[in-house]
Amino acid sequence: MIPLFKVEMAADAADRVTAVLDSGMLGHGPLVGEFERELGARLGNPHVAALNNGTSGLQLALRLAGAADRPGGEVLSTPFTFEATNWSILAGGQRITWVDIDPATLNMDLDDLAKKITPLTRAIMVVHWGGSPVDVDRLTRVLDDAEAAHGHRPVVVEDCAQAWGARVHGRPLGNHGNLCVFSFHATKHLSCGTGGLLVLRGEQDLLRARRLRFFGIERDADRVHADYDVPEWGYNFYMNEISAAIGLSSLTAVDDRIARHRGNAAFYDAELAGVPGLELTARSEGLESSFWLYPVKVDDRAGFMRKMAEAGVEVSMVSRRNDAHGCAPPGRALPGLEAVHDRVVHIPVGWWLSEEDRAHIARTIRSGW
Repeated sequence: MIPLFKVEMAADAADRVTAVLDSGMLGHGPLVGEFERELGARLGNPHVAALNNGTSGLQLALRLAGAADRPGGEVLSTPFTFEATNWSILAGGQRITWVDIDPATLNMDLDDLAKKITPLTRAIMVVHWGGSPVDVDRLTRVLDDAEAAHGHRPVVVEDCAQAWGARVHGRPLGNHGNLCVFSFHATKHLSCGTGGLLVLRGEQDLLRARRLRFFGIERDADRVHADYDVPEWGYNFYMNEISAAIGLSSLTAVDDRIARHRGNAAFYDAELAGVPGLELTARSEGLESSFWLYPVKVDDRAGFMRKMAEAGVEVSMVSRRNDAHGCAPPGRALPGLEAVHDRVVHIPVGWWLSEEDRAHIARTIRSGW
């Protein structure tokens, strides 16, 4: 079976982890700081805080955005995402208002977003699905208009869990004035086994985030004599040294992995164009995807998935529309989502595909289902 996801460890990962085990320092230590510096340099933004996972990053970002300052504060979000995005909103006690998606891109419909921003909107959660970036430059203009209309500018949290390596008009995500959260889960382009990164807007945000990820305590506080104060309670969200060691190792291979994903995506773009019953997602100039996923929209999804399984190819819907879950508010008037949700399926696009694998996948799809 050709897998949809696969874990890869760089050649020196085991040696790096062994060195951590030998050091006796397994919690937050110097490797975390080194990892943060490397990540900040790559993103072009030094204001970064490494965390235990991406979901923690979303919760902390919403806290920094002030979404929790008012109980039941409104957060605008998309139902087309993995559940971690929106459960982070619920975990903070905020109220979700659903924004429709653009059926061409599967990302948030910025026209619908503009209509739904109100003076009650505390934050906006956007998701770069599959690594395909939202046009955050256009999003900035939407916020400019909203601020002029309402006298209030909601804070944007970008869920970049699948989008390490994505760029918007030449700039990496994390450089557009928003709070950004990356996931370093085992199957991601950049992996720590488990881990995440919160990218901040400036030094004040960074200092606060680094306190809040460790219970609200300054790490250099005099805890031996218990003579310290915690003015703002925090979380147990910090990254450990083992995760940082794996992440530093993964950094040596991540650019090649992303290049291979992009090469496989380009192959599919050419080979699958015009296949009856199948529609590709849109490509926009200046929006450069990392292609962690390769979604397609198909007629008779059940038949398509059955055909692919019989051919030894793993495909998946990946996640269910979040507004259909019992713990979430129901979605209303979301025609873009309704048009495509039952058609979307993801095919393997990863670094592990051989030329024969991807040719087999394309040939199987072209033969019909």
